[in-house]
Amino acid sequence: MKKILAICVISVLWVSCGTKKEEPITITPEELHASVDKVTEIMIHDIFSPPVASRIFAYPNVAAYEIMVLGNDDYLSLAGQLKDLDSIPKPEKGVTINYPLAAMTAHMELNKRLIFSEERMEVFRDSLYGIWENKNPTVFNASKAYGLKVADHIGAWMNKDNYAQTRTMPKFTVDTDDPTRWQPTPPAYMDGIEPHWNKIRPFVIDSASQFKPTPPPPFSMEESSDFYKELKEVYDISLQITEEGDESEEIEIAQFWDCNPYVSVTRGHLMFATKKITPGAHWIGITKIAARKTDSDFNKTVYAYTKASIAMADAFISCWDEKYRSNLIRPETLINQHIDDDWKPVLQTPPFPEYTSGHSVVSGAAATALTDIFGDDFAFDDDTEVPYGLPVRSFNSFNEAADEAAISRMYGGIHYRAAVQVGVKQGRDLGKFVLDNLKMKATKDLAAND
Repeated sequence: MKKILAICVISVLWVSCGTKKEEPITITPEELHASVDKVTEIMIHDIFSPPVASRIFAYPNVAAYEIMVLGNDDYLSLAGQLKDLDSIPKPEKGVTINYPLAAMTAHMELNKRLIFSEERMEVFRDSLYGIWENKNPTVFNASKAYGLKVADHIGAWMNKDNYAQTRTMPKFTVDTDDPTRWQPTPPAYMDGIEPHWNKIRPFVIDSASQFKPTPPPPFSMEESSDFYKELKEVYDISLQITEEGDESEEIEIAQFWDCNPYVSVTRGHLMFATKKITPGAHWIGITKIAARKTDSDFNKTVYAYTKASIAMADAFISCWDEKYRSNLIRPETLINQHIDDDWKPVLQTPPFPEYTSGHSVVSGAAATALTDIFGDDFAFDDDTEVPYGLPVRSFNSFNEAADEAAISRMYGGIHYRAAVQVGVKQGRDLGKFVLDNLKMKATKDLAAND
């Protein structure tokens, strides 16, 4: 009898030891931040233009948001609010879905589809998959399958936004006979990028031209004209701040907000590109800073990324519509032609027309969205540029940061004053329209009470 009892005890112990207890899977905001950081890192490696980068941020965030909404009554679906977006498929009845896990799955899957270096995203994704599956294979597999199903749904919507069609449209034609028109600038003399971006389907705004800004001052090289005065202002400011050298705060501001992924460096006969984040990526980084400072949970973090990225995506469509309509020549070209043929701007001039300033428009839109989420007097330390060798800058509000981002373009010698002042207003007006027409929460944001 004792022998039989001992065998039974050993059998029970063997079975209990061999059966792994399934654990709950908790998805943290830091995992979402890491996913956003990873795709930002890959976009820098792959050198995506600022407008294209804004598209890459927006769609994965929308996918994650739509899944998150299913598990939280505080948030409202974007279906029927964003252009042509239908409701995502619902999970099968009786299947347990971890919505944050499914949201992360859809986010990473769409990121992978939108970049070139897919293997870099796969390595990151698989590292998380391994952790989650080990905790609870049943819930992991069901949630992963659902996340991929939603990614397919959002991906099908994404593929109808005219992006593919713009890949086959003709290059921008430079009119060298017209002295007012944009011309490629040194050192790379690149073609104008994304001349057809106004044909991309907007997310919220009615059309690319809805927020058409007031036109720039009429072109004139008469010294008494407003246009010439703005041109001379760019030149005079650059001389003043470069004389001050490294102690110039204006140069620090210009460099901090540079965000130009197309900077070309020439050494001897060799030309290569240095890699930086785009304006949209800088504001995505500020979104992360705000979410962390407020200890936002996973749901609010998804919400913040989504609202900010939608506003910025529409801002790029609006800004690029104006850039290739006004097709205005850059300060560098005119200063070299008429004032000082040896002059170089503090920042390298990016490869597209001048008016309006893209960073100004996007910063105005992003700041408006983030103010709606986190409040008006939201002080923060911006360490987004630290990986690129630049110090932290501190701001008392998102709008203060947007104003500095805008004026930085004039300090950098790449924009006239009108482009930055009108541009930041264009972005704020567009951002307000997005907020007024995009209902994402069941109750209005009150940052202090969130």
